[in-house]
Amino acid sequence: RQQHVIISQGQIDAVLNARPEDRRSIIEEAAGVLKYRKRKEKAERRLEATEANLLRVQDLLREVRRQLRPLERQADAARRHGEVVAELKALQVFLAGREIAGLRTRLTALSGERADLGTRDGQLRSELARLDTEVLATEARLSALGGFDLGDSLVRVEQLRERAKGLAAVMGERRRGIERDRGRLMDTGVVANLEADAERMRTELDEVTASLERLEPEVAELAEEEAQVEARRTELEAELAEAEALAEAASANQQRSELDGERRATAAEIRGELRTLRTTAERGASEAGRLDARLKALEERATRLEGEAERFRLECQQASEAEAPLVEELEQAEAAGAAAAAALDAAEQDHRAAQSERSTWKARADALALALDQARARAGAQKLAAVSGVIGTLLDLVEVDEGWEPAFEAAAGEALSAVVVDGLDAARRALTTLHSSNTPGAVLPLGSLPAQHTAPPIGEPVRRHVRSANPSVERLLDAIVGGAVAVEGDWTIAVDAVLAHPGAVVVTRTGDRFGEQGWRIGVASAGATGAALEEAQSRADAAAADLARQEERLKAARADVASWRQREQELTRRLDANDGRLSAAQNGLNRAEAERREAGTEAEGLLRTRGEQAERLEREQARIAELEDLLPGLEAHESAQAEAARARREARARLDAAVARVTGRRRDLSVKAAGLEERQTFLTRRLAETEARLAADKIARAEAAERRQQLERTLVALDRLHEVLAAHRTVIDAQLAELQERRRRQSEEARVVAQQLDGHRKARAQHERELEGLRERERRAELDEAEVRLRLEQAVETLRRDHDVEPEAAMTAELPELKEGTNAPARVRDLERELRIMGPINPLALEEFNALQERHAFLETQLEDVRTTRRELTQVIKAVDTEIQTVFASAYADVAENFGKLFGMLFPGGAGKLSLTQPEDLLNTGIEVEAKPSGKNVKKLSLLSGGERSLTALAFLFAVFRSRPSPFYVMDEVEAALDDVNLH
Repeated sequence: RQQHVIISQGQIDAVLNARPEDRRSIIEEAAGVLKYRKRKEKAERRLEATEANLLRVQDLLREVRRQLRPLERQADAARRHGEVVAELKALQVFLAGREIAGLRTRLTALSGERADLGTRDGQLRSELARLDTEVLATEARLSALGGFDLGDSLVRVEQLRERAKGLAAVMGERRRGIERDRGRLMDTGVVANLEADAERMRTELDEVTASLERLEPEVAELAEEEAQVEARRTELEAELAEAEALAEAASANQQRSELDGERRATAAEIRGELRTLRTTAERGASEAGRLDARLKALEERATRLEGEAERFRLECQQASEAEAPLVEELEQAEAAGAAAAAALDAAEQDHRAAQSERSTWKARADALALALDQARARAGAQKLAAVSGVIGTLLDLVEVDEGWEPAFEAAAGEALSAVVVDGLDAARRALTTLHSSNTPGAVLPLGSLPAQHTAPPIGEPVRRHVRSANPSVERLLDAIVGGAVAVEGDWTIAVDAVLAHPGAVVVTRTGDRFGEQGWRIGVASAGATGAALEEAQSRADAAAADLARQEERLKAARADVASWRQREQELTRRLDANDGRLSAAQNGLNRAEAERREAGTEAEGLLRTRGEQAERLEREQARIAELEDLLPGLEAHESAQAEAARARREARARLDAAVARVTGRRRDLSVKAAGLEERQTFLTRRLAETEARLAADKIARAEAAERRQQLERTLVALDRLHEVLAAHRTVIDAQLAELQERRRRQSEEARVVAQQLDGHRKARAQHERELEGLRERERRAELDEAEVRLRLEQAVETLRRDHDVEPEAAMTAELPELKEGTNAPARVRDLERELRIMGPINPLALEEFNALQERHAFLETQLEDVRTTRRELTQVIKAVDTEIQTVFASAYADVAENFGKLFGMLFPGGAGKLSLTQPEDLLNTGIEVEAKPSGKNVKKLSLLSGGERSLTALAFLFAVFRSRPSPFYVMDEVEAALDDVNLH
């Protein structure tokens, strides 16, 4: 198996001096046994890993079974919630599908309406274009009458008249303005009013001056009272200063007393501290009682926990002893269940194969039936069913060999879609029926078609592979496909054949057709015949019967698997219950030990706290007694100080009241004086202004007289201009009347044309209104369509987002089964109310339970896979061992035989052989070499000469190479120990 072999002196020495196992390896390497050993080593490594995985998976499976039971109850509630949600989702999907179907139907209707409105829009636009042309032509005729020139003159004259009216109005307004100016000139009444105001203000000014003089005595009296209040305040401040000095002296004397350190604190501070200490002492006494009760409770708890721990230890021991028999029984049940599962897998595979076979033949029968129905429809067979003489379609009357259907269809051509009739009269009746019913179709009358030419010898005649039970149809087939031949190969070979024989019809096995009527690639029909349909139906029936048998077998296998699964579940439940008891006992033991340790730790802490609490309570009691002795003296001193302070506060309050009264009177007098002074200033200023205005009016009266004369002259000029303007207005009115008469005559002439124009315009306006209404309907339809499309998109998006379902699936979804007397919306409300009543659930429990079940099933599968792998690896190792033994035994036999022959050739008269060190163990045996040259009786190779040893080694090597040869060999200095004769 190597490309070449190099034989060296080193290999010769290795054969002579090697161990028997090394000589075996030489034969194994030449025979290719090493690859089997590598496969075996690899399989053994995998087997070790598989054994470790098996133990690990068993431990994991046992742990999962222990965890699975507590989640089952929580998962039941979550499962019920899931069922309600699933039913609610199915109903919501159904309702959403109905809504989407209704929206799509409405959208289709709106699209059709928009298409109709678009057609009507185009018609109205064409009509409007025609009316626009007629309106333009009528307007051109109306313009030709010259109405626009006369209208310009009439407009100019009317503008002149309006301008004259405007000028008259301006002059009238001017006249009224002059008259108003003349009326506004100053008269004597204004002067008299000003003199009366001046006299009144002089009188009021005298009264204000007298009021100010009456306020001076009150101001003097208020100043004297303020001096008295100031003197009283000075005396009070002196008394307060003396009292504070006395208080400081008393405090100094008190500080120098024998209780100097304690009397610095006030009585209030001592009372507060005393209340705090008493409260703390009471709380400490209560805390001490609570600590004593807690210590007693902890002692009782420690005793109880010790008893519980002992009970839990006994339960753990009992559960551990019961686990081993349950595990062994469960493993046996699992092994039996695995065998039943393997039988179930085989039954399922056979069932799937039978089901696939039935589906295949059923689908083929349906396809063939559909193809025949289509062929009959194309031929008009349904219309001709009642016509006498009609036999049937050609496909119903023939039988084609398997694989020749495309070639026959290509050769038959259009005849496949024809109805076979019995004679020419039947053909005429059939054609009459087809023509009267306006149905396309074709007929083939028996006996009327001439026979085709004999098929040329360029391929296989198609006629040999098609037949019919009707002799007349046989003759018809001779006429239709008698001259057709099928060639092997693709269409190029068929083209060459038809070019070589122009009158022939050449087809291929794939359905290509080449002849005088044209060349075609591919089959035009489905390849269905009545015989093929009957065969497919019979095969489908046989497959259905086989499927029924496989179903019975599958049912029995499932029952067997279910029985073993039930047994496994029962054992698993027992094991889980035992594991639960073991876990509960272990957890209880751990919990009791932990609680006992915690109780001991807490008791130690409470003892330390109880001692500290007693010491702190003693210190607080001593401090309370000390403060109670100090408090009476401090309270008497504070009472005296409080009485003196109260007297000082009353004197200060009386002084503050007098100051407030004097300050209020000073404020009132100041406000009153300020108001009188302000009024005096105002009256003085107004009196001066009035006197100045009376002095200025003398000059204004002279100017007003001169202004009056100018206004009189302006009024005379305006009267003259008004007369001139009236004359011009008369002339303009006459000219305007003349132009209006001419315009009237012109209008009478244009009235007829205008009526026509009005008619066109009215028609155009009507069409525009209709077009506008149509456009409004289009816009409304477009908005409705957009709204429906938006609602449809929202419904689809909601369906996909909330339920992850496509619209087509929702539209085809069936209504779930409902109770009698209810409907889908009511059921949805009931389910939603049920969900609300159920309240919050723990969905993770169901997920964890399902995940744990999946994990359990996965681990069971993995366990079975690991066991299967272990069995397969064991079988592989056994097979490899057998193969190694077979290959080695064969190679050893060949090498031993060749060694004896070669040794006799190299040592004439001598004998050499190979022997196994352990013939009963071909996997581990070694090979010994025995060499006896002629005339020598030796058993060890070391006793031979160097040349004999080399020849013996070469004989062994050549025996190996003759048994398992290589392409060529290279010998490197193998003749070192040989003489000339042996070298030759």
